[in-house]
Amino acid sequence: MIGFDYGTSNCAVATMDNGQPKLLSLGEHGQFIPSTLYAPSRDIIVNWLYQQLTSAEQASFKLQRAQQLQKSQAVLRDLALDGISPDLFFGKAALARYLEEPEEGYYIKSPKSFLGASGLMPVQINLFEDIVGAMMSNIKSLAEQSLQRDITKAVIGRPINFQGLKGEESNRQAINVLTNAAKRVGFKDVEFQYEPVAAGFEYEASLTKETKVLVVDIGGGTTDCSMLLMGPEFIKSTSREPHLLSHSGIRVGGNDFDIQLALRGIMPSLGMNSYLKAGKPMPVASYRQAVAINNVNEQTEFYSERNRRYLMQLKQDAVEADEFSRLIKVHDNKLSYRLVNGAEQAKIGLTDNENQNIDLSDIAAQLNTDVSRELMREASVSQLDKIGQMMDDAVAQAGVTPDVIFVTGGTAKSPVLSQFLTNKMPNTPLIVGDHFGSVTVGLARWAERVFA
Repeated sequence: MIGFDYGTSNCAVATMDNGQPKLLSLGEHGQFIPSTLYAPSRDIIVNWLYQQLTSAEQASFKLQRAQQLQKSQAVLRDLALDGISPDLFFGKAALARYLEEPEEGYYIKSPKSFLGASGLMPVQINLFEDIVGAMMSNIKSLAEQSLQRDITKAVIGRPINFQGLKGEESNRQAINVLTNAAKRVGFKDVEFQYEPVAAGFEYEASLTKETKVLVVDIGGGTTDCSMLLMGPEFIKSTSREPHLLSHSGIRVGGNDFDIQLALRGIMPSLGMNSYLKAGKPMPVASYRQAVAINNVNEQTEFYSERNRRYLMQLKQDAVEADEFSRLIKVHDNKLSYRLVNGAEQAKIGLTDNENQNIDLSDIAAQLNTDVSRELMREASVSQLDKIGQMMDDAVAQAGVTPDVIFVTGGTAKSPVLSQFLTNKMPNTPLIVGDHFGSVTVGLARWAERVFA
């Protein structure tokens, strides 16, 4: 049995070892594998997944995906004629393949961000199930190699609210995708636990008395907040509902900070703040769409032929046509993830440095730009305000003030965020947990209880 954090930014697995949670090594990826996938063609993902399944599961899957599998075979033949390997790549290897030739192949980051999206057609939901299934299959195989035994039971983390506009309907859609994918690749028993609750379990293990804990889990795609009664007398409970005083969650996470930093820090170098010859400011819609990597509709619109024609017209009307042509290069070479990855790496660098340089020489020769913590703070005002409101909502629902704030998630490392949280509740101690591992080990603790 495992705790499985299928995260927006990273995935990790933990199990219990002599009463203590242990993060598993996932081969060359280490303990955390970025939530990315690269395929030479989107259409072969279904075939790759089919090859990983048991014979019994293959028969069922073949009936469900007959048309997609048939198309996949045709694409595989074309790839073979071109001498292109049909392999899928995961984690950092997937990003490396994408960066080698951004205009080729199919690259997706953070598919969890799309699972609750509104308006998805059945064929799109099937694709996301297959993407998630492929990633889960790869991680399950690596975890089994680490443990040297089969894994059949998993507690999977979930946000309070997935990204989506339809509330509980979006949540049900996302949970169905995750459940179907997990069971397809061999998890016979699947349970879910709220990610902030799981993160709180790890902190609870250190407590010596009952404590009101406001857990703030800042994930890649969502931020969740739970007010929990915690303490040594609750650790062995198999139901924590009586101790869960409130829940609040928003569709704002680390990816949103990256996107805003890309918009404010990178896009001016692509002409965002320039003017048209008529004296009007350059329209910003396409700039926003270009970095909206967590929004299927916005990315589809940006990369449409219609939008390219619009961009070419804007170039003719632009005062700084050479700068604006860089945005057209982003379109033509599919560089959205490249831009946001540059902003993400800068965000990480700003943890220890006041300023950080972003190399953009693959967009234009010798092009680079500097960003600062202050710029990140200014770019993140809206996201920080929403997190603050979410915390206020959780406290109001609970009807009590917390004794301590426990914050986790990769973005929690940012001084911009920690300073904001300190200012938000200055009289409440702030504890920063394991930035990436708290949720995973908490899920492992819960797996031991529910599957015992």
